[in-house]
Amino acid sequence: MEQYKDRGWAFVFIALVYVVATAIAFLVYRVVFADVWAKVLVADVVATVVVFLGSLTMKNASVYDAYWSVQPIVIFVGLALEYGVNFTTATLIVVVCLWGIRLTANWVYTFKGINWQDWRYAMLKKKTKAAYPLINFLGIHLFPTLVVYCCVLPIIIVVTKKPQFNFGVAVGALISVCAFTWQGIADVQMHRFRKLKKKGFNRSGLWKYSRHPNYLGEICMWWGMAIACVFALPRVWCLCFGALVNTLMFLFVSIPMADKRQSRKAGFEQYKSQTRMLLPIKKG
Repeated sequence: MEQYKDRGWAFVFIALVYVVATAIAFLVYRVVFADVWAKVLVADVVATVVVFLGSLTMKNASVYDAYWSVQPIVIFVGLALEYGVNFTTATLIVVVCLWGIRLTANWVYTFKGINWQDWRYAMLKKKTKAAYPLINFLGIHLFPTLVVYCCVLPIIIVVTKKPQFNFGVAVGALISVCAFTWQGIADVQMHRFRKLKKKGFNRSGLWKYSRHPNYLGEICMWWGMAIACVFALPRVWCLCFGALVNTLMFLFVSIPMADKRQSRKAGFEQYKSQTRMLLPIKKG
């Protein structure tokens, strides 16, 4: 019962932090005189600072975790209210919102309470020691915010210009829907595996041949959105670097950290030799 009470208070606190962050971000957005992409960026960074202060208050960096998926929903609901929508922009906004809702729901399921913190943050705190406050802000809070902002940047421009719908937009949107559906299936399969408290490695479902099918879904989600944006408004192709940045983050940060943690288990090298990093294709 205490665990559920702790979770309840944690959710209330985090929700309040996000509401305050959103309110301040909207005020900043209104007073900044710049192009819409710059206004969103400044407001987003300010909101991240507010969430960071909230995490310091609770001494738990995981207060930030849901911001990754809530941030785009707030951005696009706000822009839809300001600029209106057509079929193209409504399609992109709905896809991003569905992605955000699913990812946030997964966070709600896994978050155990205010005294629980993502293992990666605890590891960083132990490694960086006195430098952790700076790493906490720049690496755990600001960096993910900027990565997601880069991913949504071309969508921001498309939403403000409202181009006509075409086949390419549909293809990109479909890729993204399939990607976050894939990611959701992978997450559910992993939750079931952990619930059974099995030892070793998950070798069933999407995890049979891939060590990180959930990360593959996240990567493909933003490539799908980039494709949709380029077909909707070809001149935004140069703004689609966000999908690449997101991919590089998983390849060189998230996946190596996860594999290093898994390597503590007996049989990891054999498991690694039998499974691909991302693609669920049988080796050998």
